[in-house]
Formats: sequence, structure tokens, C-alpha cells
Amino acid sequence: MLSVTGELNLAVAEAETRTYPGEQMDALAVLRLAEAYRDDAMHLLERRACKSRSPFRLVAIHAIELYLNAYLLALGHPHAAIRGLQHDLGKRLTLLQEAGVVLRLRTAEHLKALSSNREYLVSRYDCCETSSLSQLNRLQATMNEVRDRVTKKLATS
Repeated sequence: MLSVTGELNLAVAEAETRTYPGEQMDALAVLRLAEAYRDDAMHLLERRACKSRSPFRLVAIHAIELYLNAYLLALGHPHAAIRGLQHDLGKRLTLLQEAGVVLRLRTAEHLKALSSNREYLVSRYDCCETSSLSQLNRLQATMNEVRDRVTKKLATS
């Protein structure tokens, strides 16, 4: 079993020859994109006529991922390594914790649960399965706390 650092090194080696959209974006540009996704997630949450909350979940999880990516970029992690983490928020959390970033316990546990429960995939492909998914207010709270940490970090960088 590879460690997170080992997986990062492997991802960097595999991706060195490919180019990807967003490869040239710096941490602030990724933060701006995360903000746009967060704004849209909140708009989806406010739509009462929406029959499914899956669109909110998917967009909110993506916003969280982008916020974490912005923080990792600010810490100096290369794009290829971050891309190699796929949609695993738990691995992103591990890297941030190794760098000394502290999130509230409930938020850290929720980030791990989002990955272990595969909420990104469930939200993307199964709008009917909600019993194993996070409460909407927990997802919103996680998104907001991660946003606050990242914006504070990038404001001081």
C-alpha cells in the first residue's frame, strides 16, 4: 500500500507528459473558481422547487475540492500531484494536516466520510440514494469552514 506521498510522486511521474485544463491556474484563480461553485451550490440549495438535492451536493462537493486544491497549490503542491488525488477529499485533508492545517474535528471527519461514502459519485449518478449521504446542513457547514480557512490562508500569502 502506497502512502499519500508515494501516490503523489507516482501521479506526478504519470502526468508529466500530459497537459490538462487549469494546469496554469494559480491558487487564487482556483479559489475564484471555488467561489463560483459555492455561489451556485447555494443557489441550488435555495431552489425549493428542485426535486433532487443531488445537484446541490455535487456542486458543493466540487467547491470543497477546489478550495482544498487552492490551499494545496498555495502550499506548493504541483497540479499533477493534486490531480492524482482524484476526488478523494480524505487524501487532501491528510496533506493539509501534514502541513499543520487544523480544521474542526467534525469538519475533518466529514471530509473523510465524503470520500469513504463516495458521495461525489453517488450525487453524480444516483439522485435517489440519499440515506447514506450527509445532511445538507453538514455539507454546507463543511463547505463554509473550508472556504474560511482557505480564504484566510490565501489572504496572508
